[in-house]
Amino acid sequence: MGDEAGGPVTSAVRPAFYAVGAGRGGLRDWVTLLHPPYTAWHLSYVAIGAALAPAFTAWRLEGALVAFFLAVGVGAHALDELAGRPLRTGIPSKWLYVAGGLGVGVPVVTGLVWGGLELLPFIVLGGLLVATYNLELFDGALHTPVVFALGWGAFPVLTGYYVQGFDLGWPVLPAAAAAFFLAWAQHALSAPARLLRRRAVYVTGRVVLTDETEVPIDRATLVAPLERALRAAALGVVCIAVAMVAARL
Repeated sequence: MGDEAGGPVTSAVRPAFYAVGAGRGGLRDWVTLLHPPYTAWHLSYVAIGAALAPAFTAWRLEGALVAFFLAVGVGAHALDELAGRPLRTGIPSKWLYVAGGLGVGVPVVTGLVWGGLELLPFIVLGGLLVATYNLELFDGALHTPVVFALGWGAFPVLTGYYVQGFDLGWPVLPAAAAAFFLAWAQHALSAPARLLRRRAVYVTGRVVLTDETEVPIDRATLVAPLERALRAAALGVVCIAVAMVAARL
């Protein structure tokens, strides 16, 4: 990997702009594992869906947020880290297995006990999305931008709406479509950023402008605009979700 200024990549480069861990398995590694900006982004979709429902109940939203935090923020990300340690945490594998199992299992069991058959289709679909995408089952055939956009964009919006009254209405459809395209954009921005941070050995080049001015290209100049856009989008979606929920309280 390379340093923050570009050029030959060294181990000093953080694996993600939000990475705060030292790779020793401590609290900071656990914080990094949660992918805080992305987890907040996807939880916001749940809140947006709930705020669109005809009848809004705060405790139902709170339960859905906890379920998605456990399943996505904890469970799915723990399974991700088991596959090659992309965040370079020092969390022992046994604890990642525990976090993955509990993170996915607790929402599934709780959802079945509380929602029963009415919630079963969403529970099954959610479990399948996490397993097939994060474990890259079927040789990674479903580890694609489309599945990511469906599972981490549209699905949270639809679920947030549905748990409010166990029904779906047409207003949630354009919101789910918007979340799909936003999640697709997230994937399109984060994929090259991850590649440059985690796998690039060397980045060099130049851009020659019409006045013959030369602008050097290094890893930092390529990563910076991608991650600025990701930060801004995450904050923007969170702000929209907060505003929509506040309007229903």
